[in-house]
Amino acid sequence: MRADRLLSLLLLLQNRGRMTAPELAAELEVSVRTIHRDIEALGASGVPVLADRGPAGGYRLADGYRTRLTGLTDAQAGSLFLAGAPGPARELGLGADLATAQLKLQAALPAALAGRARRIQDRFHLDAPAWFREADPVPHLAQIAQAVWDQHVLRTHYRRWRGEVRRELRPLGLVLKGGIWYLVADVDGVVRTYRVSRFLTVDTAPERFERPAGFELAAYWQESTSRLDAALHQQTAELRLSPRGQLLLPMQFGAAGTRALAEADPADADGWVRLRIAVESPAVAVGDLLRLGTEAEVLGPPELRRALAETVTALAGRYAPDEVSGPAPRVSP
Repeated sequence: MRADRLLSLLLLLQNRGRMTAPELAAELEVSVRTIHRDIEALGASGVPVLADRGPAGGYRLADGYRTRLTGLTDAQAGSLFLAGAPGPARELGLGADLATAQLKLQAALPAALAGRARRIQDRFHLDAPAWFREADPVPHLAQIAQAVWDQHVLRTHYRRWRGEVRRELRPLGLVLKGGIWYLVADVDGVVRTYRVSRFLTVDTAPERFERPAGFELAAYWQESTSRLDAALHQQTAELRLSPRGQLLLPMQFGAAGTRALAEADPADADGWVRLRIAVESPAVAVGDLLRLGTEAEVLGPPELRRALAETVTALAGRYAPDEVSGPAPRVSP
């Protein structure tokens, strides 16, 4: 809406001082021509916007002018909880609300606190997605978020690894984990977790539902992830690690690798240590442990050592030189 944009323009000039038309256009995601029209509209409404000419010019408010239009709407107030994650806020359809709310908040702060808030914003940034991975496509996220907020039933078509399924869900909350969105929903009295990118279709039903008494999203998520970790890491591998392998282990296995190193046996004369680490099923563990290369030796359990030996043998055969054909013969001219 133009009224929201004019307010955002006014608050930008109040909070940041002189800004050029291209800078304002970039902030508000409009054209420079639109900025010129909006500046004229502010002036016509009595806001003292001054235009400075020249290379260092731009628009600014007259000295001493401050607006008191800093009240937050419901959406803007709610969006402040995502102040550290502008990307997820945009995915939820709250990007504009968050930007306007932050501007209003800065305008309401005393000058010293507003300056400190701007310095923090300039020096710290949260980037939620993991490295080297494209963000999941989440075309239904905003609709799901609205249903979570309004407590409306969702009729969904969902893709599982075992096939597709149609479910009627009572959406309880959304969680962003490692750049991936998850929906926590009640299905026939059982709370389950769904990856938002795997919803093929989502329809919002007119009927509403009551949230389960005492349900807490954060507590559910912590308990759910703990159960998943325990279910995945049911096996323990015994390893020998070289000094370089000891550096690689935390990078490849995270906190589990750090804990395993802290409990490792004393190093031998060559600096190698023996330790035990929780791993997933043999099929998954083989791939994980191969990332350590020749800096690790799996001592047990026997089936895991055997699986690694078979994999390494197969790899050696695949990459062995072709001694039968040899290099192509040279042909004399």
